[in-house]
Amino acid sequence: MIHIFTTGGTIEGLDYLDEKELKNQPKTSIASFLKSSNVSVNYSIENVFQKDSRHITDDDRKLLLDKITASTAKSVLITHGTFTMEHTARYLGQMQLDKTIVLVGSFILGTSLNTDAPFNLGYAISSLQFLKPGVYIAMNGNVFHWSNVTKNLETNTFEQKDE
Repeated sequence: MIHIFTTGGTIEGLDYLDEKELKNQPKTSIASFLKSSNVSVNYSIENVFQKDSRHITDDDRKLLLDKITASTAKSVLITHGTFTMEHTARYLGQMQLDKTIVLVGSFILGTSLNTDAPFNLGYAISSLQFLKPGVYIAMNGNVFHWSNVTKNLETNTFEQKDE
């Protein structure tokens, strides 16, 4: 069983004007991506909050941690905006939970025709089934351990810190 926690972000098609206001646009659901991809692993989806990741605080991360800790699932997927995904991964990684946790997002709005959201989501679910317990980021065909990942703002990609 995979417990999926959603936190908002581009992967859900959310585009933000500021901390409290979304642009008026349709959003998509993680459930719709999974259904259209015919994902057959057992999963549950729980919305934790709907925020632009630039405005996720340590209080939000603590709430997410509490949800993960309370879950009986050993495999956890977190959909998350890319701006601060590495910060949330680091926060959770330092907790040394005995679970396999993968954070995933997208660089292109989930509602866009050419979005990377479905691929990233599928890749993250696949990766989650093979990784050892720990915290990881799975994006665009790569998996990064929480302790060795950074977002390159020039290329808009994630990469290892030690490259």
